[in-house]
Amino acid sequence: MSRQADRLLERILAGSAAEESPVTHHTRMPARHGRTEPWPDWAPAEVIEAIQRSGIPHPWAHQRQAADLARSGRDVVLATGTASGKSLGYQLPALSALCGDDSGTDRAGTVLYLAPTKALAADQLRAITSLGLDAVRAATFDGDTPRSERDWVRAHANWVFTNPDMLHFGVLSGHSRWRRLLRGLRYIVVDECHTYRGVFGSHVALLLRRLRRVAEHYGAAPVFVLASATMADAGEFATRLTGDRCEEVTEDASPRGARTVVLWEPPLQPEITGENGAPIRRSAGAEAARVLTDLVTEGARTLVFVRSRRGAELTALTAGRALAEVDPDLADQVAAYRGGLLGEERRDLEARLMDGRLCGVATTNALELGVDISGLDAAVLAGYPGTLASFWQQAGRAGRAGAESLVVYIARDDPLDTYLVHHPEALLERSFESAVLDPGNPHVMAPHLVCAAAELPLRAGELERFGESTRALLDDLTAEGSLRRRSSGWYWTSLRHPHEQVGIRGSGGEQITVVEGDTARVLGTVDPATACSTVHPGAVYLHQGVSYVVDDLDLERCLAFVHPEDPEWNTSARTVTDITVLEESTREVAGGISMALGRVAVTEQVVGYLRKLPSGEVVDQVPLDLPEQTLETRAVWYSINEDLLNGRAPGGAWLEPARVPGALHAAEHAAIGLLPLFATCDRWDIGGVSTALHADTGEATVFVHDGHPGGAGFADRGYATLVPWLAATREAIAYCECPAGCPSCVQSPKCGNGNEPLDKAGAVAVLDIVLGAVRRDGKARA
Repeated sequence: MSRQADRLLERILAGSAAEESPVTHHTRMPARHGRTEPWPDWAPAEVIEAIQRSGIPHPWAHQRQAADLARSGRDVVLATGTASGKSLGYQLPALSALCGDDSGTDRAGTVLYLAPTKALAADQLRAITSLGLDAVRAATFDGDTPRSERDWVRAHANWVFTNPDMLHFGVLSGHSRWRRLLRGLRYIVVDECHTYRGVFGSHVALLLRRLRRVAEHYGAAPVFVLASATMADAGEFATRLTGDRCEEVTEDASPRGARTVVLWEPPLQPEITGENGAPIRRSAGAEAARVLTDLVTEGARTLVFVRSRRGAELTALTAGRALAEVDPDLADQVAAYRGGLLGEERRDLEARLMDGRLCGVATTNALELGVDISGLDAAVLAGYPGTLASFWQQAGRAGRAGAESLVVYIARDDPLDTYLVHHPEALLERSFESAVLDPGNPHVMAPHLVCAAAELPLRAGELERFGESTRALLDDLTAEGSLRRRSSGWYWTSLRHPHEQVGIRGSGGEQITVVEGDTARVLGTVDPATACSTVHPGAVYLHQGVSYVVDDLDLERCLAFVHPEDPEWNTSARTVTDITVLEESTREVAGGISMALGRVAVTEQVVGYLRKLPSGEVVDQVPLDLPEQTLETRAVWYSINEDLLNGRAPGGAWLEPARVPGALHAAEHAAIGLLPLFATCDRWDIGGVSTALHADTGEATVFVHDGHPGGAGFADRGYATLVPWLAATREAIAYCECPAGCPSCVQSPKCGNGNEPLDKAGAVAVLDIVLGAVRRDGKARA
């Protein structure tokens, strides 16, 4: 272990007895040397000189390869590790186009850059501006851009930094005002493209097809240059995202400093029990706050990645209080950075982080992406971020410029996290996932077709770019009156733009604004899909370390009213869920087990919430009366013949009828927790329902469904990997040390039934039945 990492690890482990060490595994990843290439002949001397002045003497081999492909007119995706300098792969051809390369075009070239976050776009703008190239007029166009500056951007900027939201709402909806930029468009840069997965990715895929279409209308033939964290099948994914073939560059030639990776399982709290008397561990957030406190005390610049906005706030608040007891000045060196902050708050935090006034930051994935924060010593991950790509993105935030670093992965009390810290090979040696997106989802495609027709009438020859189901969807949209069919194509029938009706981040509606009732001060926003469970009346809401309690949720006006209050508990919503099979698209039967994939309707209602102490102890349950919400989506499910459950059939197991609901329920929870190991999703992207007798299947059934309208591809991935997925689920349950079920195996933080009933041993029996039947029948699909 390196001396720096050794010192930091000793500090954070101080006070833990050797036999009680929370570290389940640690490994040192050695440093790697880099491989450079000469500068390309086609790049103008002034561009090369400016880049060299910024501290880059020569490009790494992967940077040069990507730049050459883009310059030759081929769409390309550069998928290499964090801090590998992916930016130069698109900066070099883009800057050359703006500074007068020998491309032969008589037009003034322009560049459009898309980032998933404002922070990343702002960081890249700073990098380009600092080069001091007179021919480059770079500017940001996002929600924070003052209206007084927007006209200048449209009229003069030749490199515009924006995000998918503003491309949709601010550029394509009024593309004639952007004629100059679109007419000269040479390159479209799509940064951190691995984040465009699931429903959001499907929206962005259709958005990029619309962008290419409008650019071609003005005579441009832009080249797409995509940058991504390391991922499987990068070229195939980029092709699905953009709609045209993309070459891939995946061999990382950059140097990397030594990295020590520590897997950490918080200890059990024997004096405290959770729901139904289950043992609980110290929360990952509490452990992360303690680790952050120790690292900041040591002067180690640290990022802590926490799964939720509330978690980021609590981690920073707890660490700040602990640091104040050590040295009052240290408390001001810790802060929370998360989505939903107002623009001025976000920019202030970014500036303090960049110049070193902040030593420790607790953040959501808002700082996972390629913001160039140099000199960080440690990264702490409080919970698995959902994909290996995100795990290594977050881990790679530390150790920039080839410096050694410490990475601490702290497991949440969750089946997947528990599995990973006890199976390090699944985290450290497993190949990267393939990102999932489905631009053919009719719930996603239909509103984009309406927007495309509003931008420019849709012609029959253009339909292929959107996908096979385009014509059928256009017929439906025409029948309902959204579009009008003419011999020349399909036309939008209203004077109003339809763009405001499309939530491209999958929210499906207007954001819920959180307002302080007494002062009318806007605190932030919440996704409408999660509003009933996060800002329901009585919910505790955190903003910049200040605690608020929700007084009222007005869904019609999209407002949540809060007042300042700091109760000793936190809150978690409770829901009831029902599921109906609408269409069975695929079905297999193996020895009394039916496995299926198809469309379902999920009806959910938030009926109350639990108040819990920070320790996890439940104070009480409060009822709520909120409206039902129905979701049509895709699900994977398996059904078990009664003879297998009661042991009458070969390979069955005797389960008393009274135990069956708890056994299925526990198996469902654990399966939801483990699916992110096989699909690029988070457990909050999916849901589940189990029943001892389902009306549509006629048997005991476990469903796992996508949490987005039309599906996001996660259920399909679960069906394709059913056997390894359920095998990992069975192992996670069986090897958990708890006697009867806990959050590390079968309890779920999002259970609408308060984790009742649950039968841990019964879940193992159910999974043994399913796996045994499938394997005996030879249907062990990988």
